[in-house]
Amino acid sequence: MDAPASRACANCGRALPEPRPHFCPACGQETRIEPPTLREFAQQFGGAYLSTEGALWRTLVLLLRRPGELTVQYLAGRRRHYVLPLRLYLTISVLTLLLVRAAGGPMTVNLVPDAQAPALRTGRINLQVLGNAGLKDGHFYCRRLPDWVCQRLKRRLDVDPQALALQAAGFKDRFTSNLGGGMFVLLPAFALWMKLAYFNRRRRYTEHLVFALHVHAFWFLALALTLPDRPWLTIPASIAVPWHTFLAMRRVYGGRRWPRLLRGALVAFLYGITLVAMLTGNALWSLLM
Repeated sequence: MDAPASRACANCGRALPEPRPHFCPACGQETRIEPPTLREFAQQFGGAYLSTEGALWRTLVLLLRRPGELTVQYLAGRRRHYVLPLRLYLTISVLTLLLVRAAGGPMTVNLVPDAQAPALRTGRINLQVLGNAGLKDGHFYCRRLPDWVCQRLKRRLDVDPQALALQAAGFKDRFTSNLGGGMFVLLPAFALWMKLAYFNRRRRYTEHLVFALHVHAFWFLALALTLPDRPWLTIPASIAVPWHTFLAMRRVYGGRRWPRLLRGALVAFLYGITLVAMLTGNALWSLLM
């Protein structure tokens, strides 16, 4: 016969002995279940996510102190001691993108509808390295952007400048929000370029993907340091990105210095093309769609 509900585990239904233990001997759940308090929620978040017996902090220290060692440890099968690569990347990237969004994003849009005039007289859309377009004293200009983009912007300004101005007002938020999705294009691409550069090593694609996750996690940390726009933070962070990547390549892939530099240059070139394409597509999607 089943034990009464008060004497059975709420999770698996196993009858509990007397005196009642603190944890179920079958499934390990607590036997005294009460509505959670805010303190318990905080403990669950800090203990299971931030602490995990210090796993996150151990992972961050190793990521910063010994480039590439996290990848070596993971590929060697030592995976319980550190945060898994995808979880580490998602944690750091999400927090950094939130900071980027709070800082205003990397793009500048200044299209303000004028209630006193039937059309915009002055406004500017600056896509940083991609190009810019806008109106100056009623005259349209477009620099370093594809012709079809210029034509579409001009048509939108001529036909419905107020609607374009209102749409452009939320451009930076849309651009920053789409960056997270864009990174899931860059990550597999980076791993693919690494596999191409080290084709003779006979490593699986997923091994390169683990390396890509760890490297991008560090890159996001470096990006977070550049957001305050302080030279004493921005300059070291900018230098640390290629230096950390080069050292990580040495630890994970080995090989001599000059061949490694050539491989790194090839990956940087291909990744740069992929990055520009992703940013361009993201900017145009966020502005025109």
